Amino acid sequence: MNIKVLSNGVKLVNGVKRYKEKKQNITFESNSLAKKLRIVFICMIVLFVATFVCSLFYIIRKERQENAMRESSNTLRGLSDGICSDVTRYKELSRLIMVDEGLVKYLKADDEEIDAGLINNSRYSVLAILNVTTMVDSVFFFRNDGNYLATNRGSYMFNYDRIKSEEWEYNILSKKGGTVISVNGDNALFKTSGEPIVTIGRTIYDISTQKKLGIMLMNISCDVLKQKLFNLNADNAVIVGCDGTFLSGNENILKEIDKEDYLNPEKYHNYVTGEDLTVYNEVGALNNRRLISACKVPDMPIVIINSTHLGNGFFMYETVYVLLIVMLVYLIAAIITGAFVTKNIATPVFMLTEALEKNREEGKLTEIDVDIPDGEIAVLKDSYNSMATRINSLFENLLEQEKLVQKAEMRVLQEQIKPHFLYNSLETISYLALEEHAENVSHAVETLGRFYRNFLSKGDREIPLRLEVMIIKDYLSLQKLRYGDILEDEYDIAEETLDFKIPKLILQPLVENSIYHGIRLKGEPGVIKISSFFKDEDLHIVIRDTGVGMTDEQISNALLKGAQVEGPILPESFGLPGTIERIRYYCGRDDVVKIRSEVGEFTEIELIINKNDNRV
Repeated sequence: MNIKVLSNGVKLVNGVKRYKEKKQNITFESNSLAKKLRIVFICMIVLFVATFVCSLFYIIRKERQENAMRESSNTLRGLSDGICSDVTRYKELSRLIMVDEGLVKYLKADDEEIDAGLINNSRYSVLAILNVTTMVDSVFFFRNDGNYLATNRGSYMFNYDRIKSEEWEYNILSKKGGTVISVNGDNALFKTSGEPIVTIGRTIYDISTQKKLGIMLMNISCDVLKQKLFNLNADNAVIVGCDGTFLSGNENILKEIDKEDYLNPEKYHNYVTGEDLTVYNEVGALNNRRLISACKVPDMPIVIINSTHLGNGFFMYETVYVLLIVMLVYLIAAIITGAFVTKNIATPVFMLTEALEKNREEGKLTEIDVDIPDGEIAVLKDSYNSMATRINSLFENLLEQEKLVQKAEMRVLQEQIKPHFLYNSLETISYLALEEHAENVSHAVETLGRFYRNFLSKGDREIPLRLEVMIIKDYLSLQKLRYGDILEDEYDIAEETLDFKIPKLILQPLVENSIYHGIRLKGEPGVIKISSFFKDEDLHIVIRDTGVGMTDEQISNALLKGAQVEGPILPESFGLPGTIERIRYYCGRDDVVKIRSEVGEFTEIELIINKNDNRV
């Protein structure tokens, strides 16, 4: 566009233009690729340094934690194995006691046979066996009649309700002579001093008759556990029962964790309380973090808990040196990469973009001429120049193509006028027939007009089943004018299927096939019946005629031929194979048509359209 202004106006316009160009250059430079790349590289370096510091902190923390876990695991394993070994020794001792003649004699004796002499002899006989150890605090032998014999080294209190309960007795009897380990006799007896004990219970049987003679409870002092802790220098370990009873060790550890945690069987193998669990000194300042580990002694109601410091663990500083070297190498590589990218990518791209921006400001589409090193960006410049030449060539043909498009649109409009001319002509003929009292002719013309109006369906590819059935009724009405009483039609259309959309004109070719290749060839009146219904969410349409029928070979050929048709099915293909192929193409699968027939009796074609295939 050319604009003529005064000289002062020209200067003003040029000044505004130069100001806009300068402003555009400033904005362009501020958004340049080189600057963005510098920002990206700086961000990458900052991100790497931050990642390095976090990784280093994580590695140190992880290494110390794993070291603490190994130390704690060794402590727990040593204590668990030592306790199992000691308990096994006491189990063997209990086996010797339960077969002692003096004890067996006491358990077998009747009430009137029991006297002070028998009791003392039995007690001394058991104590002779117990002299090999000082850790057995007491042994109780309960006869079947409820009386008991005790070899205790301290005073005890009994929970008789617990002893008389079926659950307590069953826990021991169910082992069939085997040992049952419990704390405080499974809450049945307690030392009056309050010291806990570990109880080994087992049923005593007669060796000869295998009859139950009584129950033995061997109570072991927790000094055994204290000795194990001392031997392993496990000052930061504590041993408790599964019910939470403190047995031995550093009881302060239990204050660091919840009781539900160390009594939870799912956490017996190893669990870390992490930073949520801390130990504070007397003034309340944070001292250090601890690793709390726990394990359950096999086949015993005993839990061992160990507390290990995490802050003073061993760490391999060689790992830090390696990481520092890796960081320096990365920084050097990043600087070299940044310089290379700026020289070989950012600067050529800037020059190319500047030339393109100049073309945009001038409103031209011309080739650009800048000195760019050989490479992909040079190929991009050449491609742009080729594109500009091609586009300029296409612009020259644009007006001619627009003219061709307008002509095509006019032809489309003319084609849309033709059906309306046909409808108007048929209505005129119908009116003239009525004027001449030719009602049959008027009815036929109206039927024909309605048929073609529905037939065209405004160009729709899919129509409701309701409209498709109307087309068939009009079509058969016109055919009846030709064939008279030889043709009858019946309909069994389910109401819920009427609004289901199907491909247009899939029934008319099948009905036409029934007339010309079925009923006409039979030479006698026939019936065409059309049914529809839903089954398993599929629409089923059945076209049945009482014509000459089809042989199995004809059915196979019809289905096979339809499956082998290549390319789109044209609207003129009104045959059975073409219709089958249309439905297969519409549904996207092959099992959409079933043909049943009996030669000389009938032919039945069933169409199956899935609801998912319905293009509503």
